[in-house]
Amino acid sequence: MENIFTDEYFMRKALQEAHSAFDKGEIPVGAIIVVENRVIARSHNLSEMLNDVTAHAEMQSITAAANFLGGKYLKNCTLYVTLEPCQMCAGALYWSQISKIVFGARDEQRGFMTLGTKLHPKTVVEFGVLEEEASSLMKRFFVEKRK
Repeated sequence: MENIFTDEYFMRKALQEAHSAFDKGEIPVGAIIVVENRVIARSHNLSEMLNDVTAHAEMQSITAAANFLGGKYLKNCTLYVTLEPCQMCAGALYWSQISKIVFGARDEQRGFMTLGTKLHPKTVVEFGVLEEEASSLMKRFFVEKRK
């Protein structure tokens, strides 16, 4: 039997969250955290709604997953996020000791890879999963904002 729980499967769930952010006028970034093929946290950017610069999708997911697990470490967990995490989120992901990060589109200006931010040495990173969908949603958001 084919395993349906692929990176693309879970990234589509993160993209659903990004669409929710888009619909609310938030920068369309969505994130989910998965452990053993089970989604334990889902979120999207809420910075505008909460008037909080730290209310990024990743930060919301880290908090929700830690609450679900009853501890601050996210070992054996995977974060799926539509956009490369920023320096702030990468720092929080470092401290959470998350096992894997999978993201869609690169953030060439503010992404952790561009800025050289380090993650936990045991964290595995993969990117480019459904990159076109994530990137086009982001571009559409900013085109509409500039009208």
